[in-house]
Amino acid sequence: MKQFAFLVRRDLSLAFRQGMDSMMVVVFFVIAVVLFPLGVGPEPSTLARISSGVIWVAALLSAMLSLERLFQTDYEDGSLELLALSSLPLEVTVLAKVTAHWITTGLPLIVAAPVLAVLMQMESEGFLILIVALLLGTPSLSLIGAVGAALILGSRRGGVLLSLLVLPLYIPVLIFGVSAVDGAIGGYEFKAQLLILGGFFIGSLALTPWAGAAGLRQALE
Repeated sequence: MKQFAFLVRRDLSLAFRQGMDSMMVVVFFVIAVVLFPLGVGPEPSTLARISSGVIWVAALLSAMLSLERLFQTDYEDGSLELLALSSLPLEVTVLAKVTAHWITTGLPLIVAAPVLAVLMQMESEGFLILIVALLLGTPSLSLIGAVGAALILGSRRGGVLLSLLVLPLYIPVLIFGVSAVDGAIGGYEFKAQLLILGGFFIGSLALTPWAGAAGLRQALE
């Protein structure tokens, strides 16, 4: 656990020192959502109807922006080889880097989401469920994205390939995240959707570190 915490602190320190990746994710998230009222018009009923879908799609695309750099920097400077040779299992290393990635990207998106929900005229009943759904869904996005980032490590035009690998796996999280918020706004049952999002998170937490470690080993060979 000490080594895990050290890796998380190391990645957080590097992310805050550079700053641009995390800032770029939040700025893209805000701009993507702000563009929709300009495109579809300021009609409150129209914005309210599409608000949950717009916020979730923008959050999904924003989370993908920094995935390519998840392992790339350590791969280029040789740190990844040292981590692979250390006593710490590579699966734990993957989990530590995913944790730092979520703190620097997923958490700021969750903080910004309620403000953008107000901009999109979302009903107040959906605010809390939006935050809960993002809390359950964004870690799954980071975990699944880590597998794609490990598989494209060292390849040319990895960003395009990463999108093709990861986007189909993001669709279930998107569907149930939007459905939970819409159910809360419409007065329907939404607990099932949240439980499914929790199930995705637990399943991703159990499986993706092993898949990500296998991808890293293949890239280092």
